[in-house]
Amino acid sequence: MSKILEIKDLVIDFHSERGATRAVDGLSLHLDRGETLGIVGESGSGKSVTALSVMRLLPQPAAKMTRGEIWYDTGNAPVNLLTLPDPAMQRIRGADIAMIFQEPMTSLNPVFRCGHQVTEALQLHRKLNFSAAKEVTLQLFEQVKLPDPARIFNAYPHQISGGQKQRVMIAMAMSCNPRILIADEPTTALDVTVQKTILELMRELKEASGLSMLFISHDLGVISEICDRVAVMFQGKIVEEGQAEQILHAPEHPYTRGLVACRPSLRRRLYRMPTVADFLENKQFEAKVVSPAETTARQAALYAQKPVLEVKNVVVRYPKKKNWLGNPVDWLHAVDDVSFEVFPGETFGLAGESGCGKTTLGRSIARLTDAHAGEVWYKGVDLQQLNAEALQPYRREIQVVFQDPYASLNPRMTIGDAIVEPMQVHRLHENAGARRDKTVELLETVGLQADHFHRYPHEFSGGQRQRICVARALALQPRLLICDEMVSALDVSVQATVLNLLMDLREKFGLTYLFISHDLSVIKQMCDRLLIMNQGKIEEIGFPDQVYLNPEKEYVRRLIEAIPGRVMSNEL
Repeated sequence: MSKILEIKDLVIDFHSERGATRAVDGLSLHLDRGETLGIVGESGSGKSVTALSVMRLLPQPAAKMTRGEIWYDTGNAPVNLLTLPDPAMQRIRGADIAMIFQEPMTSLNPVFRCGHQVTEALQLHRKLNFSAAKEVTLQLFEQVKLPDPARIFNAYPHQISGGQKQRVMIAMAMSCNPRILIADEPTTALDVTVQKTILELMRELKEASGLSMLFISHDLGVISEICDRVAVMFQGKIVEEGQAEQILHAPEHPYTRGLVACRPSLRRRLYRMPTVADFLENKQFEAKVVSPAETTARQAALYAQKPVLEVKNVVVRYPKKKNWLGNPVDWLHAVDDVSFEVFPGETFGLAGESGCGKTTLGRSIARLTDAHAGEVWYKGVDLQQLNAEALQPYRREIQVVFQDPYASLNPRMTIGDAIVEPMQVHRLHENAGARRDKTVELLETVGLQADHFHRYPHEFSGGQRQRICVARALALQPRLLICDEMVSALDVSVQATVLNLLMDLREKFGLTYLFISHDLSVIKQMCDRLLIMNQGKIEEIGFPDQVYLNPEKEYVRRLIEAIPGRVMSNEL
C-alpha cells in the first residue's frame, strides 16, 4: 500500500511566560491509502496537536516554531504541507483533508443554522450555488442518518442533541469528498448506542468513498472497533506502533499495558483500578478482584439497614406544546413514575442513553429541578414538601458533582475561594483561617497540592478540575453525593484515578453515592445496584452481575452489545 500522508521528525513547541513546552517531540508516522490509523494516548500526549499541525490550524507562534515535514500525496506529486503557501493550503484544507473536531458544540457556530454551515463549505470548495449546495447538504444529512434532514438544516446547534451535532460535523467533513479524514475524539462523552452508530457510520462512509482515516482517541475499546493500525503516543512521542490486534492483545510498552488495564471490565470488579502510573513506575501491580463471597457479604450488610433515600413515583415533565394563551396542552415526561431506594453506604447506579431522564431524576432528588408529582424521602423527611428555608440543612447533606467540571467552576474565582465559599454560606468552621486550613486539607485529600489554592480553573487539566469539584462538594460534609456523568469526558487513565478516589472517599467519610453514567463498565466497577432508564421509565433494576448476564429487556441487551471493545477483552 502506498503512503498518502507521511509525517517526518515533527517537533512542536508552545511558548508561555513559564518557558517552552514541547507538545510533539520528533514524531514520525505514515498513513496508507484506504487505511484507518488510530492514534491513542492520554490527554496532553500530543494527539490533537499532531492533527492540527496536519491541517495547519495551530495557533501562532506555535505554527511558526513547528519543525519537521508533513508530506501529502496529492495524486500528482507529494507536497510538504508545512511549507505550502497559504492559498494552496486553503484549497487542500476541507477539500482534500477534512477534520471532525472533538467538541461539536464549540466547533459549530452557534449563530448560524446547521445547514448553512455545511453549504458554506460546498459553495467555497465545489463552487455550487446555494440551491445546489442545499440539495447536496440534505442528501448528506440523509447519508449520515439524521432524522428529519429539512428540520435540522434550519436548526441551530443548541436545538439538536450531541449525537446529531456530531453527525452534522461528519456531513460537513464529508461534503467535499476528502481523500483523508481526521477524526479527533469523535465519540467522546457520547452514550454507547450513539457511539456505536457514529462508528458504524464512519466505517460505511470510509468503505463507500475509499478514504484514508486518522482516528484519534483515548479509548482503546473504540480504537479496536475501527482501526487497522495503531500508534500509541506518550509525552509527544510514539512509544509503540503496530497492527491493532497486536497492540491491543499483546502490548509491549508499559504505557500501552497501562492504558489497556485502565479500562473497567464487565466481567469483574476490582478493589482498586490500575493506573498508567502503576505500570510506568514498574510496580508489581496485581489487580485484586472482589470475590462473589465478599460481594454477598457487603450486600447483606448494606440491605439490613433502613434506606437513607426513598424515591416514590416521581414525575418530572416539561411543556411540549402550548396554546395561543401560553398554557401547556402537551407534556414531555422526562421522568415518568420512577421509584427506588438507596441504603446508607451504597453506590446506586443510574444508567441509560442520553435523554433517558437520569440526570433530570438526579437533579429532582437534589431539588435543583421541581418534580411535578411524587415523593423524595431523605432520612424520613419528604424533601418535596420543604420550603427554601427548611431545605437549607439538607442542601448541605446532599451534594452534586456535575458532568462538566469547567462549567461548574467560576473562571474568575481561584479554586481555593470556590471551595471556601460554600463553607461561608453554611457558616461552617469558626473563622476564615479555619476554612482555609480545611480547604487545603480537602485539596490534599483529593490528590491536589496546597499551593494550588490560588490558581484558577483554566490552569488545571480536566481530571484535576473534577477533583476540585469533588473537594468543593466534600467541603459541606455531605452524606449523599450525586455524581452526574462525572468521568464521561475523562481519558481512561484519569478516569481510573478518579474512580479510585471516589472509592477511597466512600470508605473514609461513609458516603452514599447516586452514580449517574451511560458507561455500563464504569457502573459495574462502582455500583452495588443499578437502575436502567429508558424514555423516563424504569427499564430494569437489580445487581450489575444479574442484569448484565441475564438482561430481561431487549433495550438493556442492546446497551450491553453496544459497548466498544467487548471482543477485545472477551467481555461477556
